[in-house]
Amino acid sequence: MLILASESASRKSMLTAAGVTYTSHPARIDESGITEELRGHPVRDVADRLAELKARKVSQQHPGAFVLGSDSMLEIERGRWLEKPCSLEGLRMQLRELEGRAHRLISAAVIARDGEPLWRHVEVARLTVRRFSEDWLEAYVAACGEQVLGSVGGYHLEGLGAQLFTKIEGDQFTVRGLPLLAVLGWLREAGELQV
Repeated sequence: MLILASESASRKSMLTAAGVTYTSHPARIDESGITEELRGHPVRDVADRLAELKARKVSQQHPGAFVLGSDSMLEIERGRWLEKPCSLEGLRMQLRELEGRAHRLISAAVIARDGEPLWRHVEVARLTVRRFSEDWLEAYVAACGEQVLGSVGGYHLEGLGAQLFTKIEGDQFTVRGLPLLAVLGWLREAGELQV
């Protein structure tokens, strides 16, 4: 039995589309407190740590179950990351900061059982945001606004957010918040998916 330690619609839709049977139980950890505590650490390590904490917490509540924790971080420049935008104005500010620049999106996954991590994987994608007009930005915020506030970077690649980019290097699943192919590989090895 697999439990996803998240209520992310994107992660759920990826697992569902891939034919994975799972239940969802959000971990509800203090992400902002933990990221603040880890400021100065490599961004990759912060994403991995958050994924681990989510998997550990939920796996302690569900003995014997495999629990998948995942987290994504947006590194705008070496050692500096952006948080999820908290408001529409915050979304506008983040998108203006990303405009015309490349950034790295780091997605980590950890599978735990009975409070102990069994497996971990981190993948990185590099995305280049195009230049855009203020009118386009306002139209984007009006169309996507509230839907993307829970996404680091303020975009959904599977939607209108695709128009933000001139180049994406890396796996689309990583960009959407889960290194899915690696997770599927582990589930097959563990006998949770048919080989």
